[in-house]
Amino acid sequence: MAPFELEPSWQDALQDELQKPYLLSLKAFVEKERALHPDTIYPPKELVFNAFWKTPFNQVKAVIVGQDPYHGPGQAHGLSFSVPVGVPPPPSLQNIFKEIQTDTHQPSQCKENLIPWASQGVLLLNAILTVRKGEPLSHQKKGWEQFTDAVIRKLTESPAPLVFLLWGKYAQDKYLNAMSPEKHFPHLVLKAPHPSPFSAHSGFFGCRHFSKTNEFLEKHGKKPINW
Repeated sequence: MAPFELEPSWQDALQDELQKPYLLSLKAFVEKERALHPDTIYPPKELVFNAFWKTPFNQVKAVIVGQDPYHGPGQAHGLSFSVPVGVPPPPSLQNIFKEIQTDTHQPSQCKENLIPWASQGVLLLNAILTVRKGEPLSHQKKGWEQFTDAVIRKLTESPAPLVFLLWGKYAQDKYLNAMSPEKHFPHLVLKAPHPSPFSAHSGFFGCRHFSKTNEFLEKHGKKPINW
C-alpha cells in the first residue's frame, strides 16, 4: 500500500514512485513533526496534496512551480502561491495579479485563492509540500523534492503539450533536474525572475507569461485559462 493517498489519476500515474522506500521515511518524518509541533505544520494534513486533487493528472495544461508552502498561520492550503479565501495575498501573489492585469488588460478573476486556476488545469505545485511555522525550508531534503521531481518528470513525458511556468532560479533548476534531457518534449517552458518584491522588477513584470500560455494552449487546440 502506498504511503500517501493521491487523487486516483495521480495515484495511477505515479504508482511506481509511490512504492519507493524513501516515501515511508518522508511520511514518518512529517508525522513526527506534527506530533512534536501540533497545529504548526503547514498546510493541514488534509490539504498537503490539494494541488493533485484540484488538478487531476489527465487535466493538467500548465504547471506553476513554487518552492515550499507559506509558513504563516492560515496561509498554506496546498497550492503554490495561493492562499485561502479571506487571507490577504502575500507580496509575490500581489505581483502576479499585477502582471496579469498588465499582460491581459483584465484583472485576475482571483483575489487570493487560486483554486479557479487549478480547476482549469493549472497544477500549482510546490517542490516541498510541508513546512514548520515561521521556518521556511524547514522540511527540505527530507524526500519531498525527490517526489515532486518525479511528478514533473511524469508530466514532461506526456505527449500532450504543456506549459511550465518557472519563476526564479529554484523553479528553473528543479525543472532541469527533473526532466530527461536526452528526450525532446513538445512543451512550452517559460522562465522569468521570481515575483517576489526583491526580483519582480528584474523581469517578472513584463514577462507576459499568462498571455503566452494561452496563445500556446489555443495553438494546440486547448481552452485558454481564464486568469
